Order: sequence, then structure tokens, then C-alpha cells
Amino acid sequence: MKNIIVIVMLLIILAGCSRLSSGNTFTQAQGKVTVDKKEFTMIIGDFEWKERNIEARKINSTDINDLADEFKTLQVQKGDQLGIEIEHNPSSIILNQWNEDNISTVVELNDNKIILPSKEGYYIYEVIVEWNNGKATYVFDINLK
Repeated sequence: MKNIIVIVMLLIILAGCSRLSSGNTFTQAQGKVTVDKKEFTMIIGDFEWKERNIEARKINSTDINDLADEFKTLQVQKGDQLGIEIEHNPSSIILNQWNEDNISTVVELNDNKIILPSKEGYYIYEVIVEWNNGKATYVFDINLK
């Protein structure tokens, strides 16, 4: 009986200690793209964050095309509207559109939404986000019919 009480006490102590350390955890901001009320999580490239005693960094040497390969290409129609949602209220969002010829164009966001181009084809979008405490790059791709 004493062994059971000792084991239960140890479990309670260990559970209490693990809760104390969870206050120092950090979760990376997620980026989502919305099409027809469906959300898709973007692939994250580079990421940096500094806050009090937490510093997180992910520098990705992967090419933007390789990152796009990790995302399930969205099948969309000309003129569709895409929504961009980034956690933690970023101070700025820059959206680059890469076409099949590897030419980049900056796309203007209006209320975190864009209207897709009228030219059919494959496009990769690079979303460059900044907060007061950090920055990140997200990637997604579309096939425009």
C-alpha cells in the first residue's frame, strides 16, 4: 500500500512540474489561405521570432518551388477570390505572385483578399509577413483554369 501512495505522489509531482515548464513553450504563427470558405494551411519557409526570453528561428534553404511542392496545389477558377489569414495580427503582409516563367509580381491585398488573375496557368504565391517581434515567409500554389 505504501508503494502505491509513493507512486501516486511521484506522478502528482511530475505532472505539476510539467505544467510549470509549459509556460515557456512557443507556437509558430500559422498562415492560411481561404477559397470558397475552405481553409488550407500554407507551407512555412523562413521564420524568426523574439519575445522576452524566447527566440525562435527557422531559416529554410529550400527553394520556393520545393516549398510549393509540399503544398497540395489548389484548383481554382479565373476571377476567384482568395483570403489570406495570418495569426498574431502582423504589421505588414507582402504577397508575391510567381508565374510559370518564374517572373514575380507584387499583388495588392484588399481586406486580406485578392482576386485571381484572368490568365490560366500555374502560380506560386509567396507571403512575406512581419510583426513587431519577427517575420515569416509562407508559400502556397494554385492551378488556375
